[in-house]
Amino acid sequence: MNLKKVLNKKTIVVDLKSNDKNTVIEELLDTIVNTGDVSSREAALRALFEREEKMSTGMELGIAIPHARTDAVKELHTAVGIHRTGVDFGALDGKPSNIFIMTLSPTGKSGPHIEFIAAISTILSKEEKRLALITAQSSEDVFKILT
Repeated sequence: MNLKKVLNKKTIVVDLKSNDKNTVIEELLDTIVNTGDVSSREAALRALFEREEKMSTGMELGIAIPHARTDAVKELHTAVGIHRTGVDFGALDGKPSNIFIMTLSPTGKSGPHIEFIAAISTILSKEEKRLALITAQSSEDVFKILT
């Protein structure tokens, strides 16, 4: 998967302001909504919260991947957020999450979402990449690190 085509510098937030799970999700969602590619913020938010209720998308190593399938989008959309001190996201290792990768996918298409998660997971498995993301100063920096 070509991450340069999926990631959008306008949906990268290098200094998330939110300090809890729900507001992190809303802050990231709003970056995607602001692109004009989401037909219903409410539907997308509901899908994200419903997915989170099933099982936290807080992973390990300071990473969280909130995601949902919704009819509010026609293709895969992503947002990336960095929180310097971390947010409790119910991660598997019990540690705060600093790196947030959000995806919204159309209800009927799973392929692009799975390909994106596989590609981004390969990058985030490297400690030097995670450290570089946490200290990135701009959306351009984050984009370069991930692509």
